Amino acid sequence: MARLILSLDGQVLAEYNMTKERYTVGRLPDNDVRIDNAAVSGHHGLIINILNDSFLEDLNSTNGTYVNGKLIKKHALTHGDVITIGHHHLRFVDSQVESAEQDEFERTLVIQPGQVSEARLRAATEQVAPAPPAPAPQAQPAARPAAAAAAAEKGAPSRPAKLQVLSGQFAGRELELAKTLTTLGRPGVQVAAISRRADGYYVVHVESAKPGDFPLVNGQPIGPQARRLHDNDVVTLAGVKMGFFEA
Repeated sequence: MARLILSLDGQVLAEYNMTKERYTVGRLPDNDVRIDNAAVSGHHGLIINILNDSFLEDLNSTNGTYVNGKLIKKHALTHGDVITIGHHHLRFVDSQVESAEQDEFERTLVIQPGQVSEARLRAATEQVAPAPPAPAPQAQPAARPAAAAAAAEKGAPSRPAKLQVLSGQFAGRELELAKTLTTLGRPGVQVAAISRRADGYYVVHVESAKPGDFPLVNGQPIGPQARRLHDNDVVTLAGVKMGFFEA
């Protein structure tokens, strides 16, 4: 199934699963994809789906229809095409291709067990979260919400997080940090691990081809010790920039 993702200035406004044969795009309320903007014609464009193929046609609009920056009258859509109508963008997504790309992305970025030295990985991750100091004898534990307490007992934070690739061929791809330990990078180039702990997420250097070649967080080397990640941090690993985002 194909999808259209409507956005304006980088902000996603709506998604449309293309389950019908015909989709009209325009400013008037009777369109399947309505874009209420003066730069958009009443009936601006038409998308026709035939089996596994999709075709875009401009309906003699005032300001024209563009695909990947080029003015078109008719165009056979392919995965990743960006349709520009007025100031808005519609990204055409082929779900089958997207799924295959996601698999390839994870195979390229995520390191499977056995691809790096287990001893080196264990030595690196032991630095991740030193035990907190013991409380004073008279101190009483602070009350915590049940969900947070349960997460702490399991060794995982209550807030999920993800990485989003910001550069390279997989820009825009996302990786949920659902595992206790996620190992990333390229063996023989640079490898790091992100550990999901009770008090948050930590990135730690595992190995590099060059001594002292550490991953970067916000442009600064993390060094040999684990580095706590915060929302919107930018991690650079093996030449790839990734944004860290907490839910």
